[in-house]
Amino acid sequence: MGEIRRNMACAREALFKGVKRLVVKLGTRVVTVHDNALNRELIDRLAGEVVHLRSRGVQVAIVSSGAVGAGMGRLGLKERPRRIPELQATAAVGQGLLMNAYKLAFRKHDIPVGQVLLTAEDLDDRQRYVNARNTLNELFRFGAVPILNENDSVAVEEIKVGDNDRISALVAHLVDAQLLVILTDVDGLYSDDPNQDGDAKLISHVEEVTPELIARTGNRGSAVGLGGMQAKLHAAESVTRGGRMMVIANGHTTGVIDILEGKNAGTLFMPGKGRLTGRKVWIANTRKKGAVVVDDGAVEAIGTRGKSLLPSGILDVVGAFEAGELIGVENPGGLEVARGLVRYDSEAVRKILGKKTSEVAAVLEGVEGEEVIHRDDLVVLYSF
Repeated sequence: MGEIRRNMACAREALFKGVKRLVVKLGTRVVTVHDNALNRELIDRLAGEVVHLRSRGVQVAIVSSGAVGAGMGRLGLKERPRRIPELQATAAVGQGLLMNAYKLAFRKHDIPVGQVLLTAEDLDDRQRYVNARNTLNELFRFGAVPILNENDSVAVEEIKVGDNDRISALVAHLVDAQLLVILTDVDGLYSDDPNQDGDAKLISHVEEVTPELIARTGNRGSAVGLGGMQAKLHAAESVTRGGRMMVIANGHTTGVIDILEGKNAGTLFMPGKGRLTGRKVWIANTRKKGAVVVDDGAVEAIGTRGKSLLPSGILDVVGAFEAGELIGVENPGGLEVARGLVRYDSEAVRKILGKKTSEVAAVLEGVEGEEVIHRDDLVVLYSF
């Protein structure tokens, strides 16, 4: 067993040797302690690790949860508020406390920090996405450490359904990081729920994040935070699809330097075989406005042969969307196999579904027939 552990450590160390840009995400249960007070000892420790990594030429961005939790502690709240205005107010109080803790931790090392608050809209809009990327790159150029979080005090939808796991995956793409490390209060991904199955085993590494793997995990978050293991697997799916690596580890027992030096801790998610870049990374990770259901022939054509999506392969339309918006492409079983920028609105697609391209002009009264989603605007998520 000792030899196996040494071999795994060497393999990890070799994988991480070329990491020059890193994103670290801290969950609420790591950033806060009892009574939702900020875990200043851990924040100080992380700051010291970041300083050490910078001396080795590694740039680090931090995605930090904890604003709502810190606000709860300051306001004396025992349970996470449910009403949106209360959540926004709690986050507004906590965000200042959170940033002050990071500012003081890095001030000891004479390093500035830069606060970047994001919403889903910032990442869904292509121009705002590029602006966020440029801001982060300039912070690195100035020698500052970016500290990112959801803009919980104004982003209603983010508070209701969002989580920083998704934000951290998108930030990894934004800054072109080679590795995302998610520090949480569990040791990693287990074969079963360790709270219910005493024989559950920690999974050392995952070669591919599959729909079946995601479906097996629960999606329950904590009483303070929103993220669960299912959200972390979705983050891993996004990161590895972009050709990057991800580690889920226990932030209370494992440091970032330990991980980069090959310590066999947590669960390592290996990069996907293909790597999406630039615009297609954005397409793969942007929230969709609707979807189309396609037949098995269309799934094979776009997934295996790299073809565009034609109206003849569409069986149904889900939701309402405008031309140029991002939609999902689902197989008959409901699995999203691709997504892309659609060339017709949902009403037009309903009229031409199942039609040959040559028939589109007649159905749409003179509109020239073309692909519903051109392959240049299409990202394949799963191939069969």
